Amino acid sequence: EVQLVESGGGLVQAGGSLRLSCAASGYTFDDYAIGWFRQAPGKEREGVAYISSSTSRTGYEDSVKGRFTVSSDNAKNTVYLQMNSLKPEDTAVYYCALRTGWYWSIILADAGEYEYWGKGTLVTVSS
Repeated sequence: EVQLVESGGGLVQAGGSLRLSCAASGYTFDDYAIGWFRQAPGKEREGVAYISSSTSRTGYEDSVKGRFTVSSDNAKNTVYLQMNSLKPEDTAVYYCALRTGWYWSIILADAGEYEYWGKGTLVTVSS
């Protein structure tokens, strides 16, 4: 059974930083992508950042480009989301998700295409 577990959320002041982790287990896929999504209260879930396991290519939505960095440690089966210069509008529950397959285009924002999801971690940015 594939499991994704997010951690690292918390309360931070505007301008601060957090690093989220997504620990993956129970999978045997060689090719897959991990996406970070977020959902703020009263809003739809939206994509944030993506990384391919095969190519290590990364992609970012415009709202976080230049502030967030996605990376992976394959030895630890963990994907990270480094979030800098946080803004109050970044407040949301952050989820990591996995979709199988090989991807060259790395903006993979369709949440419906992801097969496995974590339960999320709350990030609150105070002004």
